[in-house]
Amino acid sequence: MTDLTAFARDRGVKYFMISYTDLFGVQRAKLVPAAAIGQMQADGAGFAGFATWLDLTPAHPDMLAVPDAASVIQLPWKPEVAWVASTCVMSGGSALDQAPRNVLARMVALAAERGFEVRTGVEPEFFLLTPDGAAISDPADTAVKPCYDQQAVMRRYDVIAEICDHMLALGWEPYQNDHEDSNGQFEMNWKFDTALATADKHSFFKFMVRSVAERHGLRATFMPKPFAGLTGNGCHVHISVWDRATGLNAFADDAAELGLSQAGRHFLGGIMRHAAGMAVITNPTVNSYKRINAPRTVSGATWAPNTVTWTGNNRTHMVRVPGPGRFELRLPDGAANPYLLQAVIIAAGLSGLATAADPGPRHDIDMYAQGHLVTDAPRLPLNLLDAIRAYEADAGLKAMLGAEFSVGYQKLKLQEWDSFVSQISPWERDHTLDV
Repeated sequence: MTDLTAFARDRGVKYFMISYTDLFGVQRAKLVPAAAIGQMQADGAGFAGFATWLDLTPAHPDMLAVPDAASVIQLPWKPEVAWVASTCVMSGGSALDQAPRNVLARMVALAAERGFEVRTGVEPEFFLLTPDGAAISDPADTAVKPCYDQQAVMRRYDVIAEICDHMLALGWEPYQNDHEDSNGQFEMNWKFDTALATADKHSFFKFMVRSVAERHGLRATFMPKPFAGLTGNGCHVHISVWDRATGLNAFADDAAELGLSQAGRHFLGGIMRHAAGMAVITNPTVNSYKRINAPRTVSGATWAPNTVTWTGNNRTHMVRVPGPGRFELRLPDGAANPYLLQAVIIAAGLSGLATAADPGPRHDIDMYAQGHLVTDAPRLPLNLLDAIRAYEADAGLKAMLGAEFSVGYQKLKLQEWDSFVSQISPWERDHTLDV
């Protein structure tokens, strides 16, 4: 275990951000002087859990965020500060089972019990906006097909290069950065890792992108669909599972269809079976369903699924198998909680392995042009309420993720939906004021 006091002394760190992510994916932290980090590493930093998006009340005792020293990251853009993810416990020592990082830790442990290690890579997309969030920050970024636009990416070189430089310094092994399919949109990729390490990096990445953007007078957003008519922010996940005993990729079989082993097919079968129930976690906001149920965008495609189908190297389906030994889940969006995203993938996949789930027929058609020909594939939820109900109906998935988490998450998401539908929108006034 890393001694955080020694870490601070050796690295010149003055403050630690003891951080946790709540059920809605909001990052919370306390700024702790290095002189006090030893006590915090032993006992945790105190938080009033009710004050964040957790299913707690003001009557609950303190929640303590105990730093996980293995996750510590010195801020490359402000080296006197270090960020560290934490394990949430209640005063008295009992684990807070609903805390997202705890949910993921349980899924990682369950996979290990079954002899597997899940490794993933994420592809988070984001927009760089004006400081008020009203428009994309580059007025010259107007191409109908802006994907990979080299002029546009170079106009934002200072921001993208700074973020990539930081990932290089952190040892994440970033390997490509590009302008994405929307005007003002970018994607940055780094090497895959174990599920918990990927979730910690994903969480820190969102914090880092926002921080660097602010330093350049811009605003970064991972919002799923910030602009009608433009492609939304996805967060595709590449998934492989490795045998802990042999160290070999359990999904890889060169003799099998698409190089995906029987274990890989069963894991995929679990994803397909639980896709509708997963959606409230992979696509957790009201806005999410404007991405996965969107009409064709200006560029000609949404790059998002709305049907539960899988294929080979074809980006018009929910799951793509681009090569042997792994597959890509294209359902999640930029609002997905980094920890719950990994947890629900593992939960669904382990369920598929336990039941030898069949992923169903493979479809190699263009789903955007010929999707109407597939009449037997389930549809994804049309809105957040449908997604909440789909999760409620998926008893197996709820049991895997745990009762405390499931009850709390559904309760808070229903409150969010109720808040949304109680609002009177400009559209309603424009279309029904004179009815």
